[in-house]
Amino acid sequence: MYSQNILHRKAPRFSSGFTLVELMIVVAIIGILASIAYPSYQDYVRRGQVQEAFGALSDYRVKMEQYYQDNRGYGNLGAVACANGAIAPAWNTFAPAGARYFVFACALGGAADNQTYTLTATGSSGLAIGNTFTLTSANVKGTTRFKNQAVAGRACWLARGDEC
Repeated sequence: MYSQNILHRKAPRFSSGFTLVELMIVVAIIGILASIAYPSYQDYVRRGQVQEAFGALSDYRVKMEQYYQDNRGYGNLGAVACANGAIAPAWNTFAPAGARYFVFACALGGAADNQTYTLTATGSSGLAIGNTFTLTSANVKGTTRFKNQAVAGRACWLARGDEC
């Protein structure tokens, strides 16, 4: 009799698919991973975009020093624009070709001071919006805004976090 019961017993059926609880657990795990990964991804993209500002500011500093060597000043006295001499170079508009994320500007130390200048890069698109970097004629780097927050006392270009 025992052997007969074993032969006639039905094999258990396995259901195919997922239960709602299993599906909700997977969705919760994906949500947690996304909440951690997305801000890190944004920081990664921002670090790539701010490199445009760093490169262009450094390039403009070299050009300004070359201009100074030729003209004994960074601009004409009585003006506030940089590199504005009679034979002003084509780059004096401070708009590099192919700039996508920043706009650039240069200001002399003052109308009576053509011996100093400050270059400024201000974020204009992408994740660069809310970032402002400066470079002076004394080669002092500065960050005045980073990630839409005012920054004070940083003599460096911030690319991530608040460390130099």
